[in-house]
Amino acid sequence: MMRFLSTTIAVILFSLFATEAKSQNVFTNFIRQIQLPDELEWDVDVDLLGSQQSELPINPHGARFELWTVKSSPLTSYLLDTTYVNSYIPVSEVTITTEDPYEVIPRTRIDRGFSITITVDGLSTDPAAPEAAKSVKLLRHVQSYGTGKGNGIDRSLATLLTQGSLDANGDHTITIPLSAIPGSDRTKVRGEERFSVFSLADYEAPESQLDSHFIQVWPLTRVTIDGLSNGDIIKDLAPEVTVTLKDLYPDSFTYAQIYEGAASLGTGGTLIAGASVMIDSAVPRNRKLRIKKWDDAIRHDGTYTIEVLTSTPFGIDRLSYMTFDVKRTIQFNGNVTSIE
Repeated sequence: MMRFLSTTIAVILFSLFATEAKSQNVFTNFIRQIQLPDELEWDVDVDLLGSQQSELPINPHGARFELWTVKSSPLTSYLLDTTYVNSYIPVSEVTITTEDPYEVIPRTRIDRGFSITITVDGLSTDPAAPEAAKSVKLLRHVQSYGTGKGNGIDRSLATLLTQGSLDANGDHTITIPLSAIPGSDRTKVRGEERFSVFSLADYEAPESQLDSHFIQVWPLTRVTIDGLSNGDIIKDLAPEVTVTLKDLYPDSFTYAQIYEGAASLGTGGTLIAGASVMIDSAVPRNRKLRIKKWDDAIRHDGTYTIEVLTSTPFGIDRLSYMTFDVKRTIQFNGNVTSIE
């Protein structure tokens, strides 16, 4: 007798991109059920949050469930998650944890680490059980975005970095000190790492993906300051200064401050009016700040330091600084004589 299995699919969707959620775009969400081995497909629309029974019964070869969202303009489809269900195939869940609390897609910076927790349940401890019931396969892929931001990336071109197996139920945590995304200049690397758990193939069911999640890794912010150089002497009005910022972290507040004295890391200064920018985005951004009429910050002669700082989920980092002198006082040296 052919045995059927019903299942409940829980759906929890967040906006794919926070900035687009505020626009006029409409997202349609659906689950695609793919029956194996004939790969019959059945699509069902789902709400943003909820659960429901699968439309088709699960036969002995199992079924794969894919969670999709479709953006209305431009018409674009995104595969958000996938899982495989069978009568004795184990279940698994991949969770990625970083210092950034962003909930849509896990993300971090190239100089920060992250951790992966793979939860496995349903593995058999019976030595006579099929191998597919006693072990799962873990794959780690890496893929560079080049100079882009990952739009339209073909994930089938990702590089397989490592492959291993897990043969015990429970949580398996892996700590990644630094991302392995390829790139010669490590400060500019951007891309993603993907961690996938697969069941093993056997006579009844093919190898299938149980769960998979990826993390986006963004580069360090780079800054250049034009209009002022280290060691300059200001004798008149403060010059106009341009601060060019590249690859500001998606959740960051970047600002310029000034204080009296030589450069000293951790010194609190005066925020320069108009010299700050807040980024609340899904991807890094480039910005340019123009600092004008900042004489009120350097009223007295002496040595000053101007710093560019950025605040992110990882803390406050100094991006750049310059030390200069202000000498506006004019001294006259001479003798006064009179004829009587």
